[in-house]
Amino acid sequence: MEVLKIKKLKENAVIPKRATTGSAGMDLYACIENEVTIEPGKLTIIPTGIAIALPSENYMANIYARSGLGVKHGICLSNGVGVIDSDYRGEVCVGLCNVSDTPYIVQPNERVAQLVIAPVSVMQTEEVLTLDETERGSGGFGSTGKN
Repeated sequence: MEVLKIKKLKENAVIPKRATTGSAGMDLYACIENEVTIEPGKLTIIPTGIAIALPSENYMANIYARSGLGVKHGICLSNGVGVIDSDYRGEVCVGLCNVSDTPYIVQPNERVAQLVIAPVSVMQTEEVLTLDETERGSGGFGSTGKN
């Protein structure tokens, strides 16, 4: 069995865990001493106080928003999805933004995001002069229709 190694960088850090056995992600907790207010339209970085080591280069960790924070409070990730590469050993931090019109206060040890481990397909690249044809071809945004 492969293991995600987690190191506490700060004594008050909370080790990520799944809320239920069926949860895809592990909750990430704000490792802050005091409340942090995110004003409307503003960005902030929330430390988690942990570092991780993925089992190999065949894995990555993704940071996703918590749906409750997004839907109820307009708090989402400033970069859409955070990507943690297999060779990163620094502190895991969460970039949050407030897209609501109300300030939001992040509390110490609050669940601020979720961490999902995913496989990575490590493959060689090859420059070519042509690509195979498909039915869609080079049709971009909206090219497959609305429904």
